[in-house]
Amino acid sequence: MKYLSLKYMPVLLIFLVLCGSVRKEKEFVYNESDNQDWPTYGGNKAGNRYSTLRQINTANVKNLQLAWSYDTDENKGGQERGMDIQCQPIVIDGILYGTTPKMKLFAIDAATGKEIWKFNPFSDPKTKQRFHPLRGVVYWGKGADKRILYSVGPTLYAINATTGEQILSFGNKGEVDLRIGLGGKEIFGHETANLSIRSTTPGVIYDDLLIMGSSVSEGGDAPPGYIQAINVLTGKLAWVFHTIPLPGEYGYQTWMKDSYKKIGGANCWAGMVVDEKRGMVYAGTGSPSVDFYGGARNGKNLFANCVIAINAKTGKRVWHYQTIHHDLWDRDAPCPPNLITVKHNGKMTDAVAQATKDGLIFVFDRDTGKPLFPVKEIPVPVSPALPGEKPWPTQPVPVKPAPFANQELTEADITDLTPEAHAYVLDRFVNSKKGSKYLPPSLEGTLYYGFGGGAEWGGNAADPSGILYQNSNNMLWWLKMRDTKIQNNGVALTRGATLFNTNCTACHANSGKSSTAQAYPNLTDVDKRLSREQITTILETGRGRMPSFQHISKDDRNAIINFLLKIDSQPVAKSGNPNDIHNSALQVSNTSGSDFPYMPPYLNNGNVQFRDQDNYPAIKPPWGTMNAIDLNTGEYLWTVPLGEYPELKAKGIPATGTENHGGPVVTAGGLVFIAATYDEKIRAFDSKTGKVVWEYDLPAGGFATPITYMVKGKQYIAIAAGGTRYGLKSGGTYVAFALP
Repeated sequence: MKYLSLKYMPVLLIFLVLCGSVRKEKEFVYNESDNQDWPTYGGNKAGNRYSTLRQINTANVKNLQLAWSYDTDENKGGQERGMDIQCQPIVIDGILYGTTPKMKLFAIDAATGKEIWKFNPFSDPKTKQRFHPLRGVVYWGKGADKRILYSVGPTLYAINATTGEQILSFGNKGEVDLRIGLGGKEIFGHETANLSIRSTTPGVIYDDLLIMGSSVSEGGDAPPGYIQAINVLTGKLAWVFHTIPLPGEYGYQTWMKDSYKKIGGANCWAGMVVDEKRGMVYAGTGSPSVDFYGGARNGKNLFANCVIAINAKTGKRVWHYQTIHHDLWDRDAPCPPNLITVKHNGKMTDAVAQATKDGLIFVFDRDTGKPLFPVKEIPVPVSPALPGEKPWPTQPVPVKPAPFANQELTEADITDLTPEAHAYVLDRFVNSKKGSKYLPPSLEGTLYYGFGGGAEWGGNAADPSGILYQNSNNMLWWLKMRDTKIQNNGVALTRGATLFNTNCTACHANSGKSSTAQAYPNLTDVDKRLSREQITTILETGRGRMPSFQHISKDDRNAIINFLLKIDSQPVAKSGNPNDIHNSALQVSNTSGSDFPYMPPYLNNGNVQFRDQDNYPAIKPPWGTMNAIDLNTGEYLWTVPLGEYPELKAKGIPATGTENHGGPVVTAGGLVFIAATYDEKIRAFDSKTGKVVWEYDLPAGGFATPITYMVKGKQYIAIAAGGTRYGLKSGGTYVAFALP
């Protein structure tokens, strides 16, 4: 080539340009037969939320139009219905499978939105209705045998993907009780058959196994959150991994003796991922019960708050890494791990990345669990602590990447949106504990970051170059503990108040002025808002993120209702046992000597998010961000606000970001799609710059994660628009977008 005559160079250049043009054009030409599925929750088994599709790209995304919508014909009764859609649907062979606000499973044509079939788990009038978030479903298929697996309350269903009918050969006529792996009275000293358990996030498939976590109570009645594998064909239990170890098992020594009999939680509620080549499943777990007080579980508490690598065939632990020791702050692993490949020390390394509620990202070697970036065990405050509490003296913090959410509150962080808002927040700041995010909870009240995300259940997306796209919240929370032996007026608890403490206060406050700052409703004046019949229905069926409480007796539900309606006068029986003032009212018999349900001496004030008197976050913006983080280097490429308040924008205030719930999808077309915000929009960001290049007003808030797929050569972006968070309008529609 070096001897080629110069006179031929122009011809050669033209030839090369034409070849390049042909190759480039070919990348964007799709045949009508071209299909690309979104086959699993997270897009693939690695949980990358990444698509190789590039028909929709930075050059043409501005032309995206509504292609179809599917109205579930549910959730039209207003915000008080409290049910939303958090489902990230899947697409298999041009059919989209998802769930409705009322827990029905459906199949629609992914190109038109036309309904094919719908399955109603409550079609039998004898079936107890239970409503809770569902974030996805699972597909399994071999030949003509094609199944959708999804759960409602404690029941796992196997549904024929073609007909929508139950597969009666699975479990008990198409159903399996998710409490199958708990064990029973012979292990715990109490019955487990009626404990509350559900699965909000779908499991993962490995060969013929469905591997699942669970969502459980965070109070004293919580069962342990074991990870279990169920045979897809038969419904039989294959293996169980005890996230709270039993005697003789690895990790048992990190708890107090017999903690496993009364402590629950440590559950994988946010989902998991699979490396089929290695035959390993990776899961992140949550905090142990009860939230915010650990006097009955002193120790590190394995395998709570861990990233765990498990042999997918046997359920045996391969490695683990604990991200919070002896959790006192409800800092669960809030989203599935993400399996990525990065360049580390000059060579390509298979890794697993886990984002946290408090804004950290841990990156581990996929085989060994060794952190790829150094992690320091930093000393943290251990006093003053509540009586009986022994906080762990150190906590792990990665050197890189830097946190993607606020870490410690200072006076400089207080909102200056208006002088009145600043004064309002400053008063609480001055009269509360603040500082380290690891301050032990107190009776005086403490301001914290990191109860909610940081990262949330929507997770993150990663492209093949090792760039992680993470949405984040900067929200401030106010935690005040209280003595469980007395009510707010200093008198002994009644039976209804005791049951409320055990079953409800992990989420709901029942004291002080009702405030929109509650992450869950304050029930102080619920007697003025709801009738006995309405409260009864909510306890029986659940609503929004609240599960049903059919696992407790009707008499106990009535006692809670009497307490809420302020007509509760039934005393708790007393005896020589100081614990009887609490436990004699509880729903599980202790005739065997069991200390379950566990009634801690201190409980929290409900999940209280601290906002100003106008209901804006109590700190300076940004309140929500979108971040691109290079996990090859641990450095940030960009950070931009995610979402806005239109009324503040109209006043000339730059985009503040909003609290956000849902996750991103990244594509080879150079785009990051995400909804999740309180302004009820879906947006596309340029993945290289963070610039918003398209946005659309959804019919209701898109508090779910979008998907992208191709049917007959056309690429679609689809999302559930369910709404109903914190006063926003409800919705029950799936929408899809495509180029004209």
